[in-house]
Amino acid sequence: MQLLTSASAYAVAALAICCLRVVTAQPQRGLAQPRSNSFDANAVILKQNFDLNPDGSYQYNYETSNGIRADEAGYLKNPGSQLEAQVMQGSYSYTGPDGVLYTITYIADENGFRAEGAHIPTPPPVSPAAAAGPRRFFK
Repeated sequence: MQLLTSASAYAVAALAICCLRVVTAQPQRGLAQPRSNSFDANAVILKQNFDLNPDGSYQYNYETSNGIRADEAGYLKNPGSQLEAQVMQGSYSYTGPDGVLYTITYIADENGFRAEGAHIPTPPPVSPAAAAGPRRFFK
């Protein structure tokens, strides 16, 4: 009887392991997994540099085999004062699914993050009258 109990315990454990394997083998939902034959899935880093200076300023850049390139430099502006701000500026580029090379240049500082690129829409200009007049939400 004891042997049967041990055998059934092993059978239950084996069945649990099989069920666990089936559950974990199911495809994950959510983000699409890269295709194994995709050019991007096999991309490698061709070039990479990072320089960190004693004052905290830095500079980095990299390039990958699928055409992604990025560079950035940063430093602390007005250190130790009430106007202290981290400044970062750089650019990155990549080839979109449409075959077009997209390039974005940006700066981030005490005035926020600002990006520019030929494909990024810009707001229409503000008329001089609107810019000069008082800004009221209610009359």
